[in-house]
Amino acid sequence: MATFTSMSFIFLLLLVLSFLSFIAPLVEDTLTRNSFPEGFVFGAGSAAYQFEGSAAEDGRGASIWDYFTHQYPEKIKDGSNGDAANDFYHLYKEDVKLAKEMGLDSFRFSISWSRILPTGKVSGGINTLGIKFYSDLIDELINNGLKPFVTLFHWDLPQGLMDQYGGFLSNEVVDDFQDYANVVFAAFGSRVKYWTTLNEPNLSAEFGYSLGLHAPGRCSDYMRTCKAGDSATEPYIVGHNLLLCHAAVVELYKTRYAYQKGIIGIVVSTNMVVPMNDTLADRLATRRAIDFNFGWFLDPIVYGDYPTTMRSFLGSRLPNFTAEQSTSLKQSFDFPGLNYYTTFYAANSCSYNSVNISYSTDSRAILSSYKDGVAIGESTPSAWLCIYPQGLQYLLRYIKARYNNPYIFITENGMAQKSNGSLADNPTILQDAQRIRYYNEHLHYLLEAIKEGSRVGGYYAWSFLDDFEWGSGYTTRFGLTFVDFNTNLKRYPKDSYYWFKNFLAQDPVMDA
Repeated sequence: MATFTSMSFIFLLLLVLSFLSFIAPLVEDTLTRNSFPEGFVFGAGSAAYQFEGSAAEDGRGASIWDYFTHQYPEKIKDGSNGDAANDFYHLYKEDVKLAKEMGLDSFRFSISWSRILPTGKVSGGINTLGIKFYSDLIDELINNGLKPFVTLFHWDLPQGLMDQYGGFLSNEVVDDFQDYANVVFAAFGSRVKYWTTLNEPNLSAEFGYSLGLHAPGRCSDYMRTCKAGDSATEPYIVGHNLLLCHAAVVELYKTRYAYQKGIIGIVVSTNMVVPMNDTLADRLATRRAIDFNFGWFLDPIVYGDYPTTMRSFLGSRLPNFTAEQSTSLKQSFDFPGLNYYTTFYAANSCSYNSVNISYSTDSRAILSSYKDGVAIGESTPSAWLCIYPQGLQYLLRYIKARYNNPYIFITENGMAQKSNGSLADNPTILQDAQRIRYYNEHLHYLLEAIKEGSRVGGYYAWSFLDDFEWGSGYTTRFGLTFVDFNTNLKRYPKDSYYWFKNFLAQDPVMDA
């Protein structure tokens, strides 16, 4: 059980208080890859639905994101979808060449479950063309000196499983996910040594089942934006089944595929939180906000149960693990992957609504990027993302103290620009000085955390290419490489690409 002594609780509160030491960014022009430990891996990321396109090509089955974007285009800012995305499916060789030229050690991508199993089930048949695509991609990466870092599930559940039994709302999904992973490990495991089971299950559960803003678009009736759902219970049911999926696949990998000698983890969204005011109420709200965000998934895989704050606040709405499930979850990782973008202030909520109950308000903490009208850091085109690089160091201090200093990867870190036309219309579009500052300062604070003893094995920028950014569609660009969606999807490296290339142009990183 995830229990802590009162002294541990006081220590963590004091730790959170220390996050408020607002110090000037550590900017040193001398930072290079050689500043980091030997064997440290630098990479960039992608995801199947956001990158691949070719949604109905070569036997791929539909996913919930295909269905969602076509049925509810009003929930995508520009009404778009990932049918074509940036056509990584056809252009991956060009993109791998760009990644090699940049000097990356590794490339992170996800596998489309429905490209491997079109119905979501092994009994529905394995798509050999899907197997061939990922096999060719893996070979291309390895032949270009890039380590494949593979995520099994990045939000694109096969629609067939949603239709058949409600997808992650049913624990039937656990066996199907394990069967899918078995096919993938058997096909690619001899060449892939870095695996993650799930990407940001906390956000998938929140945005898909509490807010209804992402696939499958479920939320309570009172929100008047969803046709079905229950924001008070479904996020926790889905989160529970996602955790059981993770544990089942890790057990499979550790038993049947141990001979492949890879490592496996889970990727969690971990935006940091600091108290709005130096009061006990806001410090407690900060702790709750953290627990309801990433403690929701990290506590079970470290300690075997949900945070005690969630148990006490949610009661019967939070599912229970059996003793066997708790044992299988405990320490079910070689590493957690942490996706960090920004930090928020947390204030205690004094107006909890006991009628319209929702995961989004259950923590009774109000999160904001602003205090007294002043942003926590430099603003960006994404309203939710202010640049607060020291938050990454605070996060790693917290992870080290709360979870016994696990070996970790920073699996996403980045910021977006507005999408403003084609290169021909806007020749300055490749000049992304703000993104360069963002990466430079975050890498400095990451290095400081490593010097403090955090065990970090690698860092992945998000994202390698401009892509389909979920509810934002193509209105924002996170890429190091510009994709001209108006002109044959042509790729143009941005200034940040060349900044990273210069940063990485040192002695090669040794094999991890």
